[in-house]
Amino acid sequence: MFGANLKKLREVAGLSQEQLAEIIGVSKSTIGMYEQGKRMPNTNTILKDIATYFGVTIDYLVGFSGTENYDSEEVSEDLSQFGLRPINRKKIPVIGKIACGEPIMCEEACETFVDAGTDINADFCVIAQGDSMINARILDGDIVFLRQQEMVENGEIAAVIVNDSEVTLKRFFYYPELNQVVLQPENPNFRPMIYMNEELAHIRVIGKAVAFTSSVI
Repeated sequence: MFGANLKKLREVAGLSQEQLAEIIGVSKSTIGMYEQGKRMPNTNTILKDIATYFGVTIDYLVGFSGTENYDSEEVSEDLSQFGLRPINRKKIPVIGKIACGEPIMCEEACETFVDAGTDINADFCVIAQGDSMINARILDGDIVFLRQQEMVENGEIAAVIVNDSEVTLKRFFYYPELNQVVLQPENPNFRPMIYMNEELAHIRVIGKAVAFTSSVI
């Protein structure tokens, strides 16, 4: 439970194992062993440092409690002792699943929320479904964070509504001289989705992908 919780907290914070290792003062391989359940911190001080940095209780970190948060006064006291800071968090709505393959029906209703660091500039999340974006390191089941916007630069990954009712996640390319939009997958087994002329009236960008979390390192 400790390893899974540590990995979850690290990924939500957008940290690599190497970055967390530097913050806590251990080696990258030690963080890897923690997350794989092959090793536990050998002192309570390390556990406290990790818990304090992420702004959670030690009980939550090791799986004894489902409650994450410290009392704010306790966090402040810990900061003064260890010179660490908790990660400020915000809740981002998950609006549904998004196709990384063939488009799927758009699900507008919010299903749940995920915690993320306030440094992630996102308005909503979707759950990736399929494997058309695997070369962009977006896998089936990943949570993709998106910033709501109606247009992106060519080559950026975007959530796009097609045919007014289906939504997909692809690299977006717009060629005004050709009156053409190309939605490019990141998997050679999938063909680009090409829309032209009057079809463009039924294409709408709803957000730019800015981050993701994954269950696979």
